[in-house]
Amino acid sequence: MLSRVASQLYWFSRYLRRAENTARLVGVGSLLQLDLPRSVRFGWRPMIATVGVEAQFLASHPAATDEDVLDFLLLDPRNPSSLRASVDQAREILRGIRDALPQEVWEAVNDLHLYINGNGERALGRRYRLEFIGRITDGCLKVSGLLSANVNRDIGFSFLRLGTALEQADMTTRIIDAGASGLVTPRSEDDREAYSSMQWMSVLRALAAYQMYRRNVRQRVSGAHALRFLLQSGDFPRSVQFSLSRIQQMLPTMPPRVGVDRALLRVAGLIRQADPAVLATGDTAAFMDKAQVLLGGLHEAIAQGYFDG
Repeated sequence: MLSRVASQLYWFSRYLRRAENTARLVGVGSLLQLDLPRSVRFGWRPMIATVGVEAQFLASHPAATDEDVLDFLLLDPRNPSSLRASVDQAREILRGIRDALPQEVWEAVNDLHLYINGNGERALGRRYRLEFIGRITDGCLKVSGLLSANVNRDIGFSFLRLGTALEQADMTTRIIDAGASGLVTPRSEDDREAYSSMQWMSVLRALAAYQMYRRNVRQRVSGAHALRFLLQSGDFPRSVQFSLSRIQQMLPTMPPRVGVDRALLRVAGLIRQADPAVLATGDTAAFMDKAQVLLGGLHEAIAQGYFDG
């Protein structure tokens, strides 16, 4: 397979999964807003730092209102990681490789593109936001299902899976980061534990993980238990460990690249050795930043090993 086509398949699946998880990230805040009493202060601003676009955001939104944050995360073309930008990038890549994937995939991605352009502004208000998020996540899952059911299990499919797994690992750490980043300001220290549990419950629900958490953990939601499940579960498909294990399983079917193996071992070791109980009471954001740096290193190794030159 040409390295150009392999790169496009890899990035197509990354942008698709990024769009889905950006919607889920906004879902964390939206669910919290529904659960919290009006007297509790809630702020969207920490999510900008979570996705790593704070400099771009402040350059274009010095006032930094909540509506500015939502628009930047969902619709603003100046944000390269916005929901709209991710879908548009996936659509543009697909336009160049339509022969490599089923026609139904193009139709489903184009439907997402048209839906965002026609309904995106409604998502900035609380009334229609969860409906919009649900429609986006359903549309992305439809594309994922079409790819899983209708694409040959060849080297091209391996690059699709590689992009999906790496993007999911990265976005799960970012959604965890959002849940631990101080979106809620408690009215008093006595309320801190209760609101912390609500934040972690919102993270689990946004990742469609709440029922599986209840089934496997069988304890009330807490930071330590949620972190262990979302970071280290070997059974839940959106956990970081599960995503990294998928990459580890597919690498033997691809041309060997020592740099990729080493980068994968570094990030897998970090996740495996993490102590969720310590993270829950310490600096969760710093750990997630470190994980994201190592995941970025894994991407660089993949790009150098398979796409460059």
